Amino acid sequence: MTVSTEPRQRARAGLAQLVLASTAGVLLALGFPPFGWLGGWVVVPAFTLLLVALRGSTWRRGALLGLVAGLAFFLVLLGWMRVLGPDAWLVLSLVCAAFWAATGAVLPWLLARPGWVLTVPLAWVAQESLRERIPFGGFPWGRLAFAQADTAFVGWAALGGPALVTLAVALAGAALLALMDALRSGGGPVAVAAGATVLVAIPALGAGLQGRDWGGPVASTEPVAVVQGNVPRVGLDFNAQRRAVLDNHVRVTEELAAQVAAGEVEQPVAVIWPENSSDIDPVRNADAAEQIDRAADAIGVPILVGAVLRNPADPPTDDHPGTILNVSLVWDPATGPGEAYVKRRPVPFGEYLPFRDLLTRFITRFERVPRDFAPGDDPGFLLVGPVPVGVVICFETAWDDLVRDAVRAGGQVLVVQTNNATYGLTGQPEQQLAISRVQSVAAGRTTLVAATSGISAVIDPDGGLAWRTEQFVADATVAQVPLRTGLTPAVRLGPWVEVVVAVLLLGLVAVRGRARRQSSTKTSPSATTTG
Repeated sequence: MTVSTEPRQRARAGLAQLVLASTAGVLLALGFPPFGWLGGWVVVPAFTLLLVALRGSTWRRGALLGLVAGLAFFLVLLGWMRVLGPDAWLVLSLVCAAFWAATGAVLPWLLARPGWVLTVPLAWVAQESLRERIPFGGFPWGRLAFAQADTAFVGWAALGGPALVTLAVALAGAALLALMDALRSGGGPVAVAAGATVLVAIPALGAGLQGRDWGGPVASTEPVAVVQGNVPRVGLDFNAQRRAVLDNHVRVTEELAAQVAAGEVEQPVAVIWPENSSDIDPVRNADAAEQIDRAADAIGVPILVGAVLRNPADPPTDDHPGTILNVSLVWDPATGPGEAYVKRRPVPFGEYLPFRDLLTRFITRFERVPRDFAPGDDPGFLLVGPVPVGVVICFETAWDDLVRDAVRAGGQVLVVQTNNATYGLTGQPEQQLAISRVQSVAAGRTTLVAATSGISAVIDPDGGLAWRTEQFVADATVAQVPLRTGLTPAVRLGPWVEVVVAVLLLGLVAVRGRARRQSSTKTSPSATTTG
């Protein structure tokens, strides 16, 4: 009697696939900040490793492998979410990994068919595009593009935005697998040369796209100040000291004004403060308004203040707390508060609470979100002194459409106002800065990042860092900001890159499916009659 070893072999093969998938997920995460010791280049072989794990699987097995890889990836990448609680970290990672699971169910089928070198990257871009939009407005964190701020792949952003960067990276990963196949199977010099050419050409072309004035010629150059006032302490309760946060930004601005008066730095034409630099509503609170007036009078130019305001369209009542607004507010030294941009995409479960009545019964932490932030409708465009500013607030920098809208509305420089104090020293500020660097290339604009506690930065249109701060320090600079009026191909095309990707993917899959059916019909045996 012999005992079959087939079940044991299948178990070992399945375990090996799970190990490969989880390893690929971790390696992909290590390509993102703050894990700079590997850098964005590791994403290419890590993506290849993920395809190796998925190849030959059933759709059910592929879904499981995709889920495992996605969990490994997001649990590492989103480790900063642990400051909100392990449940928030796990739930968000699981939701994002579900998109990888759905893609993992499809990729084995694509990998088994001709043209997979193209269809697999297209499917990955489609997955990221969907995750950018759903649920609750989506969560774009972890797109392959956002690991590429320091690699040659980032050059593709000017042509097609982050979606095209992801396509380039995934295509390079697929080409690497095709090259490995050709070398292993002796596929001949043509197959080897084709794989190697694609693998080398994609980043080489990306490097060639960098450094060009995709945002058009410089219309003028203006000195603009960026202020990081710092916060009193790290943690969720820092807003309890919101007056101290405001005072810090006033103080640093007055110190900058003293340096200007002494001739140590150039007089700016505008000053950028971060998100939540005035969590006290300065439109309704005379004391907060007086403090901002002090700073504006000292520096003598308009300040773009990150403020929290009561929503005049939804005031509080006896049985309703009303909603509030997260705004970028222009504060003029002569006339006070002026035009404002209202954050269009508040963070779910952070700035507003879906299913409030249900969730607050079970999760006491949501008591920290007593009122919802209402979303704005208009693109982020403001005139701050003589500077036409395209502005997004905090996490909004990760959404391509919000950045594009700000530029199309007239923004000649991008501004990202952010408050990362809760996530200080966790890796989140580095990840958000990398996202802003990629978006800067896509927009063809200089980007000014103003953060309460860091990382504040001045980003060149090619994604390079001209200036940046450390975290949890007070700092400021006056940067010479080139203003541009031209639009990059990425801004002009808008979402059409992702639309074309989806249409092309569906078209290729339909063609392959039809060809397979026709082939099956031709090779099936003819019906015969016997008597």
